[in-house]
Amino acid sequence: MTTGSTATDSDASTGGWVGVLTGKLTAWLILAAVLLVSGAVFALASSEGASEAPQTLPDTSEAALVSQIQQEFPDAGSVPAVLVVTRQDGGELGPQGIAAAVGAGERMAEVVGAAPQGPIPSEDGAAALMLVPVEAESISNEQGSELVREMRDAVADGLDPGLEAQLTGGPAFAADTAAAFEGADFRLLAATATVVAVLLIITYRSPVLWLVPLVVIAVADRVASLLVATVGEAVGVTVDGSTSGIVSVLVFGAGTNYALLLVSRYREELRRTENRRQALRDAYRGAVPAIIASNVTVVLALLMLLLATLPNYRSLGLSAAVGLLVALAYALVALPAALAVCGRGLFWPFVPRPHRDSERTGTRTGARARVTAPTTPEDFREDVPSGVWGRIASGVVRRPVRVLISCVLILVILAFGLLGTRIGLSQTEQFRTPSEAAAGLETAAEHFPAGVTDPVTVLTRTGTEAQVTEVAEGVEGVVSAMPAGESGTGWSRITVTLDAAPATDRSEDSVVALRSAVDQVPGSEAIVGGSVAEGVDTSDGNLRDLALIAPLILLVVFVVLVLALRALIAPLLLLGATVLSSLAALGLGTFVTTQILGFPGLDVSVPLYSFLFLVALGVDYSVFLIIRAREEAATHSTREAMVRAVALTGGVITSAGIVLASVFVVLGVLPLIVLTQVGVIVALGVLLDTFVVRTLVVPALFTLVGERVWWPGDPRRGVTPAGEPTTGGPDASASAATAPADSAPARTADTKEFHP
Repeated sequence: MTTGSTATDSDASTGGWVGVLTGKLTAWLILAAVLLVSGAVFALASSEGASEAPQTLPDTSEAALVSQIQQEFPDAGSVPAVLVVTRQDGGELGPQGIAAAVGAGERMAEVVGAAPQGPIPSEDGAAALMLVPVEAESISNEQGSELVREMRDAVADGLDPGLEAQLTGGPAFAADTAAAFEGADFRLLAATATVVAVLLIITYRSPVLWLVPLVVIAVADRVASLLVATVGEAVGVTVDGSTSGIVSVLVFGAGTNYALLLVSRYREELRRTENRRQALRDAYRGAVPAIIASNVTVVLALLMLLLATLPNYRSLGLSAAVGLLVALAYALVALPAALAVCGRGLFWPFVPRPHRDSERTGTRTGARARVTAPTTPEDFREDVPSGVWGRIASGVVRRPVRVLISCVLILVILAFGLLGTRIGLSQTEQFRTPSEAAAGLETAAEHFPAGVTDPVTVLTRTGTEAQVTEVAEGVEGVVSAMPAGESGTGWSRITVTLDAAPATDRSEDSVVALRSAVDQVPGSEAIVGGSVAEGVDTSDGNLRDLALIAPLILLVVFVVLVLALRALIAPLLLLGATVLSSLAALGLGTFVTTQILGFPGLDVSVPLYSFLFLVALGVDYSVFLIIRAREEAATHSTREAMVRAVALTGGVITSAGIVLASVFVVLGVLPLIVLTQVGVIVALGVLLDTFVVRTLVVPALFTLVGERVWWPGDPRRGVTPAGEPTTGGPDASASAATAPADSAPARTADTKEFHP
């Protein structure tokens, strides 16, 4: 790898930031500054705020109000850990088994330092419950996980042979979730980095080049992970650790895409000129507008999540936006500086040199050949770049109606996969890894009313509890209701047991009916909470957020497209194609996750997560394509420009799409079904956008609409009849290599060389 400058490398000059960035000395200084800033972030930034448990309950919901008022009760701050004791052969416990359950509960209580409650035998005599209160503050931290492990060890110590004891309830679920994620962040980063490294090696076909973007992106990811908590604290948004995996995937995926675009354009420019610094300057000016348009689209879409009612959405929106802005900064500053200090040898063994292009195609060294609009079909065929993407695009523009109808039918059929899909997963269906808490809940549901381990809480004004209890007992799905103490501040509590398991449709229907019933008691001001009620409020919040955020995302994407393309018709076509592709991806992903992977349904948060990433990320590849098509449309008809754009961007966009889809699939290493579902759906959507929408649908649409697609703009404005820009620049003529660099027209999409 060459770090020095040659005679042909060092003489070209240019003004502005691009020249400073790619200068020999300043590139080293910029890299040193980036290292110092990164080191300062590593040393000073705090990630403590990013480790908090996810908050999925809307702040103003009824269940949140119940949780707040319960802090006024004497036993506030405690959550029961539930021990389920059964015989392994399924037989009755008998007196000996009941005594063993009591002993296990007492050993568990000694660990906690609280008095046990029970035993509570089942009607069939085959199971018994023991309850021990655990401080709620310790549930979601490392201390709580250790406490649950000690409780389980104490229960197992001395348990009679033939008996089975399973610890469930809130503390156990929290501990099992934490255990499932132990080492998951490292596995995710390792898997993501490995996937990116392998794909970069395959794409670049170099044993050295892939290291540069990978190191830059990895540093950006670590910096972003440390900055999100600080930014969240500054703007008043609670940042939790539940979205860190998605943020890392976004940073690696988007950062790799930016690198692919810049390096591919750099390779193209190196084939045009001996001066590698001039090549890097031209590549930077050509690729950066598309990179910025891509980043701004996704960041603005993510920031729409700050308007959500669910705190975990706000956390994701802020965290991911910060991560992508950091990735953009490193892609636009650190990556080109790193490329500037390295020579052409970075591309070894396939080092791009101008003479190779000259030998094959007769192009002039050091300058781009003039591109003029062909005037006959024969000229057009000769002018179109060859290669598989050029041949595909040529076939599409010859039969646009047939291609468009076929693709739309396929996408619509795929979207039907959403029909009849169950939305919402129960508490026992959240994990992809074994969980004793989930197994214990299922065991308890076999012998007790399914809601006994997680009762519903009703708060009512003191003095009305008898009436509220009577009304609650008459609600369908309620097994029992009994008073459970007073706060001393005017509130009384009633514990209601349901016959359905928590987080199921039946239990949530019972909560809705219960709320309606107790609301009719005069003067009660009764409100219903507990984990089942929280699930109802969270589902309602998801629906409200989807209805609010989805249109805002579409509006943001449309505005960015209008500004990037300086047109109105083209953005509408792109947005319509992207929405249809997103629905198809949701349908296909739902089919894959439910029918092939065997998941019971979609988590309530999957539709909004998936729609956000499918629209914001999916439109990127069409943006890369259409920005290049607009550039080509300055000297070609729209039909010809689309063929050239598909041919010239096909390689790099396909590589970028495969990278992004692959890193989203990596989310499957995490143990929660919701992350696996999001990863699969977004990966399939990215592939649909890459191979169907960008390659077939968009070229067909633009061919059918023709020149009007750029209305009210005009790509030919500022171009002479001869096909040359009215201002100088590298595309203007054979003498452009010596023209002032700042006068170069912006070429805004990355390319890959194709030769007829």
